[in-house]
Amino acid sequence: MQSIFREYDIRGIFEKELNEKTVKAIGFHLGEAIKAQLGDKEHFVSIGFDARTHSPILFEWLSLGFLASGVNVLNMGMVTTGINYFTNFFEWEAGDKKVNTSASVMITGSHNPPEYNGFKITVDKAPFFGKDIEALGKTIIAAGDTKHTKTEAKIYTIFAKKAYIEYLVKDFDALKNMDTKVAIDCGNGVAGLSIIDILSKLGISFESLFETPDGTFPNHHPDPSEEHNLEDLKKLMEEKSYRLGFAFDGDADRIAVLTDKYNIKGDQLALIFARYMARQGKKPTVIGEVKCSKVMYDEVSKLGTAIMYKTGHSNLKVKLRETGADFAAEVSGHMFFNDKWFGFDDAVYVAMRVLELIKNGVDLNAEMDSMPKLFSTDEIKVHVTEDTKFGIIGKIKTALENPPPYLPQIFGIVDIDGVRVSFENGWGLIRASNTTPVLVTRFEATSAEALEDYKNSMNRLIEEAKN
Repeated sequence: MQSIFREYDIRGIFEKELNEKTVKAIGFHLGEAIKAQLGDKEHFVSIGFDARTHSPILFEWLSLGFLASGVNVLNMGMVTTGINYFTNFFEWEAGDKKVNTSASVMITGSHNPPEYNGFKITVDKAPFFGKDIEALGKTIIAAGDTKHTKTEAKIYTIFAKKAYIEYLVKDFDALKNMDTKVAIDCGNGVAGLSIIDILSKLGISFESLFETPDGTFPNHHPDPSEEHNLEDLKKLMEEKSYRLGFAFDGDADRIAVLTDKYNIKGDQLALIFARYMARQGKKPTVIGEVKCSKVMYDEVSKLGTAIMYKTGHSNLKVKLRETGADFAAEVSGHMFFNDKWFGFDDAVYVAMRVLELIKNGVDLNAEMDSMPKLFSTDEIKVHVTEDTKFGIIGKIKTALENPPPYLPQIFGIVDIDGVRVSFENGWGLIRASNTTPVLVTRFEATSAEALEDYKNSMNRLIEEAKN
């Protein structure tokens, strides 16, 4: 069972790993952990869920676990992950009193296949991840069958979605009736629960695809980082001459931004935002992950400060809090704004910030045209096993202490998350995924020949480490 307790969240297959006994135990022991961390007072945890068919029953089981621990539950129903995070920063009505949340849990399988589900956890406005999740898993396993006694804790309904929509409509009031038409693809995830109302209330013209939540995902898989999942949106944009499109993942914390010319990746979007901030007289501080382009780091450094850090939404939120940076970004479309926001990743909010750029005169195509051009790969996944992936990375790090002769000359190594090796004309990355049994690689270079050279030599490094 320990395998479901991942680096960033808890994730497994419904009824196989996420069964009634396990989910109730997660609620109970997480409630106990919240009390241990925040003191023995009255606690409230806000819980929301995505469109997956089994999310409501997981909500029921998880809530019963929390109630058994004496922790009250604030039920927000089906929402985006952004709305779930949003509840941590405001008061909510629970019966006849107003309360603040001690924690939140989002029940979501994100972009995983339909049989998967899981829990993204926030405690005291900070991610609950890594060693905390690992320790929670060990506690549950060691406890075995826990006898629960009845407590006075209750479930209260809160109207988080309504409050969130009202907040964003007010926050982006300057966008009312702006002269931009937008195509959006919600992928039958939960993005449509908020983005439709926000755009409508602001009088922004849009056309939407697959906005009805459906956890079987009948049209395409809700992962906008995979190019083939954008085909329907691209077709709509071409047929109706839309110059801007947004696609969302299943729980709407990742976004793809498309123009009539470009699919703008997360690190490219980060540079566009940094340039805009610089034009407003600010020296932006931007956090990227190890997969981000050298172009982003070099260009942001000319404007302000660029920080390279580990991949993963929990890692980047913690680093953002620690440094006070303006925002952070992942290539995959997670974006986290401290600037005018609360530091969590929310694709609906990012969409509104992109519209704000356009309203303020930013030409996305011109920004992309002006970026230095490098040759790069998308993420390439090398399938290994869960048991061996980190060991392989360890062997690769050891090999790089005395680099084999087939590797081009090395100009630097960053090892905060796998290994990112800098060469004369580019770089290559090998890291172990924290969520799946794969190694993730990415390469970038000033020429196609150099790119192929770096890719082949580092793939050889992987093959030797696997044997």
